[in-house]
Amino acid sequence: MVLLTLESTRLFEHLVPALKGTGGERLLNQFFHHTWHGLHFWDLVQPTFMFVAGVAMAFSINKQRQTHSWRESFIKILKRCGWLFFWGVLDYAVRKNGLSFELWDVLTQLSFTTLVAFLIMGWPVYVQLIVSGLCLLIPELLYRFAHVPGFDQPFVDQHNFGNYIDLILMNKINPGGWVAINCISTSAHTIWGVLAGKLLLSDKTDSQKIRWLLFSGLVLLLAGFGLDWTHITPIIKRIATSSFVLASGGYCILFLAICYWWVDTRKHRDRLLFFNLFALNSIFIYLFFEIVGDRWFTGYILDITNGLFAFIHIPVIMAAILGSCVVFALEAGLLYFLYRKKIFFKV
Repeated sequence: MVLLTLESTRLFEHLVPALKGTGGERLLNQFFHHTWHGLHFWDLVQPTFMFVAGVAMAFSINKQRQTHSWRESFIKILKRCGWLFFWGVLDYAVRKNGLSFELWDVLTQLSFTTLVAFLIMGWPVYVQLIVSGLCLLIPELLYRFAHVPGFDQPFVDQHNFGNYIDLILMNKINPGGWVAINCISTSAHTIWGVLAGKLLLSDKTDSQKIRWLLFSGLVLLLAGFGLDWTHITPIIKRIATSSFVLASGGYCILFLAICYWWVDTRKHRDRLLFFNLFALNSIFIYLFFEIVGDRWFTGYILDITNGLFAFIHIPVIMAAILGSCVVFALEAGLLYFLYRKKIFFKV
């Protein structure tokens, strides 16, 4: 959420001209989505979001079981998924040329993956793994063997099965290549998150938990990159190919292993308030910078800072970068205010 908030301030965009032609340009490229076939660091942000949502759900449902029946938990999840879907659609609904219905937002995707993960989380581990495998296999088969004229090139932008489904659902194709049925394959991220959460809740020792996480993460990484390197299935984030989901899922699990080792095993729990501010109100800050920030707040603050910095003759590029930092500081301050007032937005 910290990275997404920084992106919303246009910081990375403002750094492009500052770093152009320098050694930092290649590093900065990692903070933008890969154009198509390949994997950048930024391509891992959404998978991590959906994976961590699964981890959190494992803890939440485990706590609910002490006071709630399965039916009550199911109703709560349905309501949560309904709100996630609503906010995800609303995020893209208002355009300058009118209202729009789009299903590409991460919250819309999460509403589907959360429901899938919840419905099977009581099943044996091996069955959940089989279901996650089916989540990868079904889109793979549809992309390869659903021969729809004009949309029968499985891994070609604007000409794949996902684009065809978008035409049916929304009567439009995303110019960036994103597709709504990504929610099927990325359900595996949330399912794996639930399984990882259950592992952390188990009575295994810390070292056993970390070993299992490291082993699982490496297996997924090898599987994902193996499919790509052998030219079986390319890693493409924009249509969430099976190889992408496997590779990104591997990184997510390794990231969790590192965090668990550092925070829970080594007890480095100090100085985490800054990150907790974003974690405790993650849905709020996401909707704030996506809706309020993107349409008004960010541009308004940047206009003010650019004007003020111009008075003291700060170069335009530096002024833009500093302006982004001011926007980020104000949004972090807003989260701190909510934290101090114990105001937490949940769906």
